[in-house]
Amino acid sequence: MSPDKHPVAILPSFSRILRLTRPNREDAIAFIILSGLAVLIFRAAEGAVAPLSTLHLEPVTLDPSNLPYYALRTVLRMFAALFASTVFTLVFATLAARSKHAGQIIVPALDILQSVPILGFLTFTVTFFMNLFPGNVLGVELASVFAIFTSQAWNMAFSFYQSLRGLPDDLEEVCEGFALSPVRRFLRLDLPFATPALVWNAMMSMSGGWFFVVASEAITVGNTTVTLPGIGSYLALAIEHQDFRSVGWAVGMMALVILGYDQMFFRPIVAWADRFRFEQTASTEQPESWVYDLLRRTRTLPLLFAPFSTMGRLLLALEPARREHKRAKAGAPHLWFERVWQALIWIGVAAALGWTGHYVMTTLSLLEIGTAVGLALVTLVRVVVLIVIASLIWVPLGVMIGLRPRLAERVQPIAQFLAAFPANVLFPFAVIAIVRWNLLPDIWLSPLMILGTQWYILFNVIAGASAIPNDLREVAGMFGVKGWQWWRQVALPGIFPYYITGALTASGGSWNASIVAEVVAWGSHHLEAHGLGAYIAKATTAGNYPQVALGIGVMSMFVLGFNRMVWRPLYAFGERRLRLS
Repeated sequence: MSPDKHPVAILPSFSRILRLTRPNREDAIAFIILSGLAVLIFRAAEGAVAPLSTLHLEPVTLDPSNLPYYALRTVLRMFAALFASTVFTLVFATLAARSKHAGQIIVPALDILQSVPILGFLTFTVTFFMNLFPGNVLGVELASVFAIFTSQAWNMAFSFYQSLRGLPDDLEEVCEGFALSPVRRFLRLDLPFATPALVWNAMMSMSGGWFFVVASEAITVGNTTVTLPGIGSYLALAIEHQDFRSVGWAVGMMALVILGYDQMFFRPIVAWADRFRFEQTASTEQPESWVYDLLRRTRTLPLLFAPFSTMGRLLLALEPARREHKRAKAGAPHLWFERVWQALIWIGVAAALGWTGHYVMTTLSLLEIGTAVGLALVTLVRVVVLIVIASLIWVPLGVMIGLRPRLAERVQPIAQFLAAFPANVLFPFAVIAIVRWNLLPDIWLSPLMILGTQWYILFNVIAGASAIPNDLREVAGMFGVKGWQWWRQVALPGIFPYYITGALTASGGSWNASIVAEVVAWGSHHLEAHGLGAYIAKATTAGNYPQVALGIGVMSMFVLGFNRMVWRPLYAFGERRLRLS
């Protein structure tokens, strides 16, 4: 047998390997960028672990030269909260989607948690975190990060949960056919399928965190207020001094920061996540990112990250094989377990309601409870009207943007900036206009509630439109489906589950935002709209904790009830009738 017919595979020489991995120009640029980011992170981390006394020795001032450092501290907090929100989402949203029993607890808990105002979290978390690191700024920093986390996590969790519940049936059957273990199924199917929508919701959560950054950077413990360096505290100080120039400096720095992390972080992730779109034909337009292209052309970065990918493959290789389990027959033990589980849930709910009711009834009168419920109905009407108006505006625009990746690239930083724009910056203009033209606060303060939450609808609709398979769009074009028929049979069914996620989060966020939007002030002018948000805000200012507890409890009950009667049935309808199968 001739050796030429079956040549032995020759490994590349060491010199060839060196040539293939020799650093190029892109490696140098990437090294400079990553080194600069590392230096900035360490610079901000130094202030986060300093003694608590430094906050009194170096108080926040309105000097514009301090704004870059303040912006650095704020961005570090927000990315720390985003990382925590991502971990929370991957764990709890997956449990809720994959376990019926866990979902019966996690989903209602998410409904309640998204309705609890940020002030409600700060009242009982600040002392806990400060006691973890006494005399150190890190405790206050963790309290601030947790406050921002509460404004980011629920939206991301609902998005991931919706994506997992809407998995196509054929992909589910493939997983069952290959007998994939839960870990392998999560890494090979669940996470890739849900990544595009999760990325868009992460951008929205990042922008939504700016809405509450003012409250999260001014930590109050008893009669003492600890102000952390940041754009939020700078903006609050500028509003307190009625300094329009400093407000402008803060807004300008926000715009630069949002543009920076959009280019360096979110846009590369959007371009990378496009590979996970569920479709059978290639898309004609794909999102682009110069940072993503730069990193792909590097030669040394893949070598640096190779150990991590190797460890992941090794863990999957060492994973124990999944054993085939016979389906359990529906017998008496199974029925008894379900009955006991449901009984435990109802006992827990009854105990929580009984404890809350006992606390409220022993500290407040029935008239006070009736007043809170009546004000909650007023706020409910505002929320419903605002959600309808926002949907009529942003659903068509979101579909148009989502179907055009190049347009989405241009709109993305603008939408992030508008979503991040703090509502309290517009309070002075709202107060001046209402006083100048003698307008009714109950009506004209209402738009401030939806100002920061309407973007949940836009970002989720963009994610839903971009997830519509390209082959489905091509088939609709081949058959001449246009106009209202296209909206009714292609666009609206495609975005419906994503829209429900956005509307649910927007409605919960609007209830939360009512606390700062129904009571506004500028100088000597104080305006107040009737509603539960104003009730909670006044009770918090007065230090009336029974009324604060009553307001938060009533708000949670209204949000949970509305979700159960409206959004959850729509969720179920989308899972049952509008899944890609």
